[in-house]
Amino acid sequence: MAGKLKNGWKGRDVISSLDFTRESFELLFNASEEFAEGARARARARSDLLRGKVVATAFFEPSTRTRLSFSSAAAKLGASVIDLSTEVSSLAKGESFSDTLAMLDSYSDIIVLRHPSEGAALYASEICKHPVVNAGDGSQHHPTQAMLDLFTILRLKGRVDGLNYLFVGDLRYSRTVSSLLFALTRYKPGRVTLTSPPALGLKPETRSVLVRYGMSVREEQNIERSVESADVIYVTRLQKERIPDQVEYQKLKGSYRLTEGLLEATKADCIVMHPLPRTEELPTSLDASPKAAYMRQAGFGVPVRMALLSLILGVA
Repeated sequence: MAGKLKNGWKGRDVISSLDFTRESFELLFNASEEFAEGARARARARSDLLRGKVVATAFFEPSTRTRLSFSSAAAKLGASVIDLSTEVSSLAKGESFSDTLAMLDSYSDIIVLRHPSEGAALYASEICKHPVVNAGDGSQHHPTQAMLDLFTILRLKGRVDGLNYLFVGDLRYSRTVSSLLFALTRYKPGRVTLTSPPALGLKPETRSVLVRYGMSVREEQNIERSVESADVIYVTRLQKERIPDQVEYQKLKGSYRLTEGLLEATKADCIVMHPLPRTEELPTSLDASPKAAYMRQAGFGVPVRMALLSLILGVA
């Protein structure tokens, strides 16, 4: 059940980053290495690992990377994928969320769910017999993104402990930020700095969770004073779809941006991450920099989710 800290993966739900221990993450990342770039022979040998299994994807919000990487991961392992299209399903006829979940539960071995409402994945896990994977719900939880973010850091920096992290942008509504911060409570990061416009600062409930787990964060509105010491810069877009006041959105639009000048002021081995999609906060002119890690970050979504599906379905 979600909320119980345990190291094993077989048959478990994935609801929040807080549900996992450091040991759980390490098991996942060790398995992810088997499917990552450079392990193609081993991956081919496992192309029928999930043959006969059915993965259901149910996305009630738009998605590109998360949805496609889960589908790709399942296909590479030999599983079948059934996809709920909310536009043409019986939801359009008034079918309840719980009835839809019950239908998916009867048709599949695991359900990958994205939903705009906070707590939707937890609710699904409580009524479904098969494991539920939270592919993002509300504005606080996106645990599998945090997992691939940690894997990216490990792959590119060699460690998670002791690094200085700088989070830039919409920290209030970005569930990728809160999920990664929650996951970092299982490690020993160096300095964690938050840089955002005042209206986009970390939610009090997110901050209280960090305090409960002993993670200290510092706020610095001036990004120029923060980039020089950062080992990892994590940038997010303005979450237009989750900002309730669109007048406020227009005021905030364009209020932060990572520039070439700022990037030049960073450490030589600093990496820049972004969960994507991006808007004006991360110009394409930075893509050629060796510090730009966001495309590699997106690419790691497939091996991490291959490992995740294999472990949960008990065949890794």
